[in-house]
Order: sequence, then structure tokens, then C-alpha cells
Amino acid sequence: MATAFSSDGETALRRELGSAAAPIPRGDLDGFYEMGRAAAFVRGGGFRKIALQFPDELLADAAEVAARMEAETGAEVYVLGDTTYGSCCVDEVAAEHACAEAVLHYGPACLSPCRKLPVLHIFGKQPLDIGRCAEAFRELYPDRQSRVVVLSDVVYAHAMGELEQQLCPEYPNIIFSRVVCGDPPDPALPGEERQFGRQFLVEAPGGLQDCAMFYVGTEGLTLTNFVLTWNRCSFSSFDPTTNCGRRETLNVNRALMRRLYLVERARDAQVVGILVGTLGVAGYLDVLQHLRELLRRAGKRSYTLAVGKPNPAKLANFLEVDVFVLVACAQNSLLDSSDFYRPVVTPYELELACNPAREWTGNYLTDFRELLPGACAHVELPPAIPAAEAIPDVSLITGEMRATHLCDPPASQLPPSTALACRDQTRALAEISPAASFLESRSWRGLEQQLGQTPISKAVQGRRGIAIAYEDEGREQS
Repeated sequence: MATAFSSDGETALRRELGSAAAPIPRGDLDGFYEMGRAAAFVRGGGFRKIALQFPDELLADAAEVAARMEAETGAEVYVLGDTTYGSCCVDEVAAEHACAEAVLHYGPACLSPCRKLPVLHIFGKQPLDIGRCAEAFRELYPDRQSRVVVLSDVVYAHAMGELEQQLCPEYPNIIFSRVVCGDPPDPALPGEERQFGRQFLVEAPGGLQDCAMFYVGTEGLTLTNFVLTWNRCSFSSFDPTTNCGRRETLNVNRALMRRLYLVERARDAQVVGILVGTLGVAGYLDVLQHLRELLRRAGKRSYTLAVGKPNPAKLANFLEVDVFVLVACAQNSLLDSSDFYRPVVTPYELELACNPAREWTGNYLTDFRELLPGACAHVELPPAIPAAEAIPDVSLITGEMRATHLCDPPASQLPPSTALACRDQTRALAEISPAASFLESRSWRGLEQQLGQTPISKAVQGRRGIAIAYEDEGREQS
């Protein structure tokens, strides 16, 4: 934690741009970035301004791809080099700053539906050894009657058709998922799963819990999200970078126990900070309003914070907040908050903490849209009950009594983030907030203005350079 709060940032300033993935042959640039399909999308839509969004590991090719797109389509092209939030999400905010009419998103994607702009996802065709992958599958599942659902990272989706041709004749019960960009227009069929941009139909008698999962891709947030969401299924994986298959040993129970501990922290919290982790995923405004109402009914105060990409140093500025809830895409919701000063929970975990009608069923949700009215996992808030009739509850962390019932304050009451207090002996009323109350308890409250006491001096030339290496530092020290 000390490193997170005291880092001088030199690593980020000195970092050189390069490709983290396997080098792309110059002759295969058109195939890797699917230049033909991208140009057809731009010409077919009649777009005159487009934005190209690249993750850090592909930025080295951004200039050449943009030049080719301009030459083939005649459109004005902008490159989004630094995303507002996670690179897996489409950055509609940055694209709108350039007045772009469409976005071409390159690299790994969470496939969350966007709100406004047309989007074309180009994942990049990362190489996959189909023969070795099929061999690893046979080693992991020697029983040819095994019911297995095959999932993949989006960068390997292009090779799933060939893998299916090799395995389907041997495994009659194998199921290959299909990558779907955006929400499918047709309603889901019985037994059909639609999550995280993947779609597949399960015909097993016991449903999905009778199936195993085989994931093609590297270890990361996508795999962790799958394992926690489908925690009743056994998982295996094949890593294309090492060509090794293995049974996933992620202790799901241990991971869920950690998340349920955070639920208890949220139950004890009095002040909750709602972190806006996306401005492009459809429904984010609705879930923000839903969380505010949930916290108001639970008797907790809330602040809505837009801090870009959360990190320990940013959130440490809000010491009055007891717990944060991150509204982000499904892939970025499971933030490891072990280095943070305060816990960071998901909207689903906050619902478990504050909505008495929602019970833990063993199913874990990371897509916040499933909590909204009309969704399959939505649970209505129960009616408010008087405090005298509330069942007492004891915190499992502090051992103290706490209120778990929902309150319904009258409309004439002040907003939940403010309160009235006596300011002086004349009984004058002042409106204070939890943040102001916390500031009053601090021993240091910032620089004093000292108006009229500071002598006036002429302006002098300041330092030049960056903070870690000013140009005149060597001369001053000598």
C-alpha cells in the first residue's frame, strides 16, 4: 500500500510505447486489423468522421492503421490513445469530443452495449495453435460423452470454427459459444445463456450446472469473471501463449467469501461513494439512480464521484467515505481493493447489503443492468417498516447493533447527504454535510488564506521541466 500512495510516477513517465502481444508481421497488418471489413463499415454507414480506439499494447500500429483508413474511406480519422475508463469499453465520451459519428474499437472488449454511437469491434486475430488446443481438450476430457461449453477470449474467436470442426465429431455433447456484439434483438430461448457478449444453448437435463466449461485464452479478468458467475461449473482452460491446458484451481469458495466479507462492510457503512466507472455502457444512469434510491431507503448517505480510472491515491482523498461502489462494465467491476484505503464493492454486492428482499442464492452477478427494473434478476424493495418493529441485527465485523430495515422519510425531510445543525449560541441553523463534518475533525484543514497579511512581490520566472527532474535542480544543489 505504501507504494501506491508514495510513488513518484517516474515509471509511468519513462514508459516507452510498445507491443505487449506477439509482433504483427507488416504484411499481415490488413488481416490482423481487418481493414477491408472496417472500410466497408465506414463506407456503408456514410460516416465522415470516425474514431479509432486502441489499447496500450496496440497503439504502436495506430498511426499506420489510421492513415490506411483515411486513404481507403476518405473519412476524417481520430485516434483515441488514452481511454477515460477501461480500454475494454467503448469510449463514447472521447469520441464525442472529436464529433465522431462512429467508433472502431480494436483489441479485447467487454462487449457491453453502447448508448449512442455505432460501434464496430475488431478484436485482432491473435494466433492459436488449433491442433495443440484440441489435444489439450482431449487430455482434460477423456470421456467423449462429456458435456462441455467452450468459451474463448474475443481475440481467439476467429479460430473457434476450426476448433469446432475438429472436436464435434468426437464429442457429441460439446457446445461452442458465439460472440455477440450488442444485445440480441430476439428474446432468449429456454436454456439459452446470454452473458458477457457470449451466447449458447444448453440442452442438458440439469441445465448449465451439469456442464463443464473450457476457456481458450490467457488468465485475467475475463476468466475470473466467468468462474465467479458460473461458479457451479468446473472450469478448465487453454493458454495460447504457452500452449498448455490446465484445470482451473481458483478457489471459488474463497473468492466468494472475500466478496461476501465486502458485503458485510457495506452493511456497516454509513457514507457510500458511488464511483462512476463508465459513461458509455447503456443503463449506467439508471443504475446510478437506482443505487441512490437504495442507499436513501437504507438510511445511508451517498456521494457520486467521477474520478476516471480508480486508484488508491485518488480514493484516499475521500476519507469520510466508508465504502465505495463501482458502476462499471462487467469485466471491470471486480476490482481488487486490497490496496485501497476503503473497500470497493459491486452494485450487486451493495444490493445484497441494503435490500432485505434480495437473498444470496449462490449466483453471482457482475452486469449491473440485471439489477434494473424489467431485468430477470431485479428484486423490488420491500415496504418500509417502523423502527420499533425492525428485527435487531448485529454486525459480524464490529459486533455492534445496526439497522437493517428500510426507512421511508417524509418528502419534507432534507436530502440524505445533508443535515441541520446549530451553528452558534444564537440558535442559527447551518446546513452541513458528512464531508464537512469529517473535515471539522481533522487536525489540518488546508492552507489559510491570510487575506491582507501576505506581502506583495513581483512575479518571477518559475521552474521548467517535469516535477521529478526540473532543469535547474542540478545548479541549485551545486
